[in-house]
Amino acid sequence: MKSDIKLIDYLAVRRSIPAFQMCEPGPEKAEIEEILRLASRVPDHGKIAPWRFIVYRGEQRVRLGEELLTLALQTKPELSEEMIQVERSRFTRAPVVVAVVSKAGPHIKIPEWEQLMSAGALCFNVILAANANGYVANWLTEWFAYDERAYPLLGVGPDEKVAGFIHIGSTTFPAIERPRPELADTVTWVGGDD
Repeated sequence: MKSDIKLIDYLAVRRSIPAFQMCEPGPEKAEIEEILRLASRVPDHGKIAPWRFIVYRGEQRVRLGEELLTLALQTKPELSEEMIQVERSRFTRAPVVVAVVSKAGPHIKIPEWEQLMSAGALCFNVILAANANGYVANWLTEWFAYDERAYPLLGVGPDEKVAGFIHIGSTTFPAIERPRPELADTVTWVGGDD
């Protein structure tokens, strides 16, 4: 997106690229920091930042894939060779993977639901900020986002949850439009005469 595209024009064509269609180059550390700085500008009732980031890069992504494969085989020892390769590549499909970790919990003033929604907004903002820096991105969760056995491997604490893994990189594939819901199916109007 690194052009002078207007925000309204960008939103009209915004599209996630599948992680398996990503390739190098990915953002360098300074670019990642800028992406995360921009992404952090989300609604956050009480200014408590009920979330944090974990950035996975380099060879650590290969190690994570092997460790997640081990966990997957404990649950499903009959995994096909194709699925074994899928598990191995979970973190190597894109040059950079950013986990958005929710730290939502009881608070005297801020409902936990609002804290969770802030983490969701953060996930989407990472995508927008990556696109604004010229990269493609995709927000995924996958099974290990919900399997607490994987949390120590991923660096996620026992009182935290994974809101999403944002895959960031480049692509040689064209962005293909997908069907979008019709407003008539998703909007309820209350009031107004027009």
